[in-house]
Amino acid sequence: MNEEKSVNVLVVEDDPSLASWMSDYLNDNGYLVTMANQGDFAITLIEDDSPDLVILDVNLPEVNGFEVCRTVRKFYKAPILMLTARSEEHDEVKGLECGANDYMVKPVRPRALLARIAKLLKTDTAPNRIETGGLSVDTDSRSVTLYGTPVELSSNEFDLLRQLVEHAGQVRSRDQLVENLRGIEYDGFNRSVDILVSRLRKKLHDDAAAPARIKTVWGKGYLLAADAW
Repeated sequence: MNEEKSVNVLVVEDDPSLASWMSDYLNDNGYLVTMANQGDFAITLIEDDSPDLVILDVNLPEVNGFEVCRTVRKFYKAPILMLTARSEEHDEVKGLECGANDYMVKPVRPRALLARIAKLLKTDTAPNRIETGGLSVDTDSRSVTLYGTPVELSSNEFDLLRQLVEHAGQVRSRDQLVENLRGIEYDGFNRSVDILVSRLRKKLHDDAAAPARIKTVWGKGYLLAADAW
């Protein structure tokens, strides 16, 4: 069970069976759960109750999840985790731009959901904005700019870049990156980090044939060069 038994999680989900299962599962793991099945109800509950974390579906009646997120961000500062069947990258980017802290695609993976919740609820003592030359990473809004131009990243791409920027000039092993990214240990075969690095290089205009910004340190991992921006 989660030790933080007083943590209140608002689940905004219009599928009754899924909402009921999530409520029972989170309750079993020590969280106090309230529920809403419409976007307009969710806005009212968030404003009135100020939950510690919101799990927010996108396809909701009355007001969709994107609009809920955009609306409540005017007064609500706690984490919002979008959990939705929409798997397209542009939907994930839109959710993050609306103010979500994280984005998960259904079907629900129970242990991964708990890991994401625990990560979002941790006190963030890192600086709000990390800058390396022309690269700026804002950890509050989860946004990135390169020489003042916004860079659209998925949730995992942002989390990986943040790790690299926070340890600029230091080698980060695949084991470290995977564990911090997904809460699992690197088994020697997981290539998700390599794929994310490839995408980051493309979006950050780093030459894939001879990368200067995110370097591969063979046999060790990856390094973000602090002097290449």
